[in-house]
Amino acid sequence: MFLASGITRTKLGPDFQRIWASVTVSSLGDGMRFVALPLLAAQLTSDPRQVAFVYVAEQLPLLLFGLLSGAIADRLDRCRILWVVDAVRALIVGALAVAVAVHAMTVPLLAGIGFLLGLGQTLYNGAWSGIVPTLVASSELTRANARLQAGSLITDTLLGTPLGALLFGVAATLPFAVDAASFAAAAILALTLSGDFRPQSQAAPKPWRTLLGDTSQGVRWLWHQPLLRRLCLTSGITNFVGGGLIAILVLYARQILGLTSLGFALLVASFAIGGVAGAMATPRLSGRFGTPRVLRLTAAATAGTAVAAGAASSGLAAGACIAAYGAANLAWNVTAVSLRQTLVPAHLLGRVGMAYQMVIGGGTTLGAALAGFEADAFGLRAPFYIGGALLLAASLVSMRPAGNDRSTPDGATASRVHAVRRRTGDRQSERDR
Repeated sequence: MFLASGITRTKLGPDFQRIWASVTVSSLGDGMRFVALPLLAAQLTSDPRQVAFVYVAEQLPLLLFGLLSGAIADRLDRCRILWVVDAVRALIVGALAVAVAVHAMTVPLLAGIGFLLGLGQTLYNGAWSGIVPTLVASSELTRANARLQAGSLITDTLLGTPLGALLFGVAATLPFAVDAASFAAAAILALTLSGDFRPQSQAAPKPWRTLLGDTSQGVRWLWHQPLLRRLCLTSGITNFVGGGLIAILVLYARQILGLTSLGFALLVASFAIGGVAGAMATPRLSGRFGTPRVLRLTAAATAGTAVAAGAASSGLAAGACIAAYGAANLAWNVTAVSLRQTLVPAHLLGRVGMAYQMVIGGGTTLGAALAGFEADAFGLRAPFYIGGALLLAASLVSMRPAGNDRSTPDGATASRVHAVRRRTGDRQSERDR
């Protein structure tokens, strides 16, 4: 178990260990699919717009159904949502493996399957937004999120992507078959969680016809929190850039850096190496420098490393820059997620979390779509340079020091702010009802 210096040595609990195992097992298959999908798309077409289209299709459900999934998660047992979604995704990816095996794939069909998988991820994320805060104490959120993201990166990107590329070289259907098995295993692990994960509320259960009102409540709550609103904006820009870079990375690796499929997978794995280091260092950094400063510095670091990656002339140099980008990006993500989970009232975690993620998903989808056109018009290095400029602007403007940053929760202050936010959310909830 990772422990930063200065962090109290308390166990995160058996249920957290189960959900951690579920996430890491599923992430192994995700990593294989992450590298196999663009490789399969690149086999079907050399048009960067069509390759990007497959990625956009997988991201689109978050933009379309994100708020709805949050409202559903705040009504139903969140654990049940997790295992049901993973079981269904196991069937979908299994069907994809069969279609690849019989050579029945086309770009539109691949995009359609990506859309269905993205829809499942959207429902999963809605439930996931409220799971971790119910399993660990508020003071342990940063450590728990760091461990989850580090474990996911190790199995997803560090292990899954190279293995996915190797298996794809043997038989294109193999990475998808393993991904289907990983979804099934993750569903079984989620089933072993003990307890009731249905959101608790003082109000009587509301009829399903008020679902639209529930979704708007989460948006209103987020909009009226200046700190989280600024954090959400910066996250949206960060994912706008990241989505664009991911969408064209396979072509950048092949056409600019001259890498093979395995080289592309190793390039992706370098992000995981840096990301694991960044996630593991986050509790120490937050304790030493404070949440606001960590957010500002890591946002600026992603800008510089994105530009450097785009200017790289070799796979080794690009890998080093992408590793540094991963470290800064994961340190930002762990800090931002932990801050959001601390400030949002428990009964609103699904709705506020998905309102937040809709901005992120919208940024990712739009970034992926525009990157294909940027690369087609200005070359494959252009998305890195344009993205770096946007990230720098985000670090200078969206996360600039402000009066309310002095109240950003750190350490013992977190529990007091959390209590204030919870009472505020309860009063707002009563007015909305």
